[in-house]
Amino acid sequence: MAQLIADRRDVDFVLHEQIKMVEHELFEEFNKKTMDLIVSEARNLAIKEILPAFKDGDEIGCKLANGKVIVPESFKRAWKLYCEGEWLAMCDDPEVGGQGMPKLIGCAALEYMVGANSAFMLYYGMTHGAAKLVEAFGDDDQKKRYMKKMFAGIWGGTMLLTESEAGSDVGALTTTATKKEDGTYSIQGSKIFISGGDHDLCENIIHPVLARIEGAPAGTKGISLFLAPKYNVNDDGSLGEFNNILCTGLEHKMGIHGNATASLSLGEKGECIGTLLGKENKGMPEMFQMMNEARAFIGMQGFAVASASYMYALDYARNRIQGRHLLAGKDPAAKSVPIIQHPDVKRQLLNMKVYTEGMRSLIYYYGKCSDIVHVTEDEQLKTDTSALIEVLTPIVKGYITDKSLEVCSHGVQVYGGYGYISEFPVEQLMRDSRICMIYEGTNGIQAMDLIGRKLSMNNGESFKYFIDQMKKTIEEARKIKGIERLVEKVDHAVSRLEALGQQIGQRARSEKALNAYAFAHPFLEVTGDVTFAWMHLWRASIAAPKLAQKVGSLDKDAVAAKALKNKDAAFYAGQIESAKFFINTLLPSSYGKMDAILEGDSSVEDILDVSFGSK
Repeated sequence: MAQLIADRRDVDFVLHEQIKMVEHELFEEFNKKTMDLIVSEARNLAIKEILPAFKDGDEIGCKLANGKVIVPESFKRAWKLYCEGEWLAMCDDPEVGGQGMPKLIGCAALEYMVGANSAFMLYYGMTHGAAKLVEAFGDDDQKKRYMKKMFAGIWGGTMLLTESEAGSDVGALTTTATKKEDGTYSIQGSKIFISGGDHDLCENIIHPVLARIEGAPAGTKGISLFLAPKYNVNDDGSLGEFNNILCTGLEHKMGIHGNATASLSLGEKGECIGTLLGKENKGMPEMFQMMNEARAFIGMQGFAVASASYMYALDYARNRIQGRHLLAGKDPAAKSVPIIQHPDVKRQLLNMKVYTEGMRSLIYYYGKCSDIVHVTEDEQLKTDTSALIEVLTPIVKGYITDKSLEVCSHGVQVYGGYGYISEFPVEQLMRDSRICMIYEGTNGIQAMDLIGRKLSMNNGESFKYFIDQMKKTIEEARKIKGIERLVEKVDHAVSRLEALGQQIGQRARSEKALNAYAFAHPFLEVTGDVTFAWMHLWRASIAAPKLAQKVGSLDKDAVAAKALKNKDAAFYAGQIESAKFFINTLLPSSYGKMDAILEGDSSVEDILDVSFGSK
């Protein structure tokens, strides 16, 4: 069975032809040769070391024994090699042990690693996010004590937000922090659903913890952020006493069994000591840094899992011989053909292809935006791009993970009965993908964030800048021969989205707010649809002239003849067909959703709780 995980030709297309790296002196050493080498090394590590632990994570999973969490042995070898390669901090400052890579390249490397084993890579995601919190808000002592070992993967990291009665409503948390004479805090409370909350990959785990200092205001305004290590760290960097953070249980889950989703008790059987990270009562805005990074990572997780499912399904469809060709009729001599030749299978594969490619373009574009913010000296560009990242975040997290499950479902369907059994990887990939729609803010919350915050951010200018970026691509695409109809259709879609955004944004700020939020997720869907149409038009505008150059024209028969002999021609022809399929076949469904949003039916508001069914 092929172990492709991702389409390397498409990865290279997005890196070198579509998105392209930001030109800046910080990235001078990352030329095309270096970029390709990094991606190849990431792929090798993913396939040779991280992928072999994929089934172990699912079948063996994590075990809680005598208060300690044990991960599969194969995870430990993979983690050791991953950290030795300095992959954990690949896009971070060399001063903290990083490699200083552009985020754009990091996206390509992560795609392979996360696609190989998303449960394993969650340990990376949590550790890196926690380390960035220390880097952003830690004092000199905290940075010296924790940062380098976290970025090196010697120590792990988590994010302690959720409580049994305070999930999405973080402001309802009950964990307390009592200040001591020495300036530290005694922390007491319980947290649940903690990804990588405890494990034996690392000798210590550093927990950012949200808690309320005694006397602080109610709600989110009174929340502070603390660092509480599993083992206290002495001044010389050595490990001290156990800090009374106990794992009280592991969740039995649908998927990602290889990641320890833990319940933690702080200060139950002895004092748990934490130090304030940042400022008192500023815990939520500080934690949003990690939450936004985590949301981007979950978008990556959804995408990478979908990409793996597509590659497996494609390989299977090319090799599975079943049934005669539809045009063979009743000819008894007709031979069975690969199932990729059957129209319905081909349709499903094309669905998988266009969503996976749209995901890749958007994820990499998001990474490039981060690079722009990091290096640009143009303050206006930095402000605009930062705002664009804010607008894109719920789309990356929400829309991509919604479509990830859809892609993975198609993957199971392409395999047929074999897809439903654990012998083949698509079954596990589908289960692993489902959590992406839930954690780090459910996709319903992402949708509410989009209409409640992002549409009105900067008096609507942030969303307008997002729309303007799409319009720029449209104007550039008008110059390209052979895609004129696609340009007009995407232009129409963007115009409709712009008007719809204004309408539902106004509704959300009026007495009809409940109605607006009832349509928040459909609005997220159509925004994602139009965003993917943008990405595919962008792809087609690059592919069309290159295909015409290789073939001499865009004539269908000439393209087909050339594509059978030339891999690049085949690839560019595939890009044109992907764009046509998404824009002509999938995008039109958005217009019905747009019409429904504009009509604003009140059924969601009007239906009584008792009318849903009998108790």
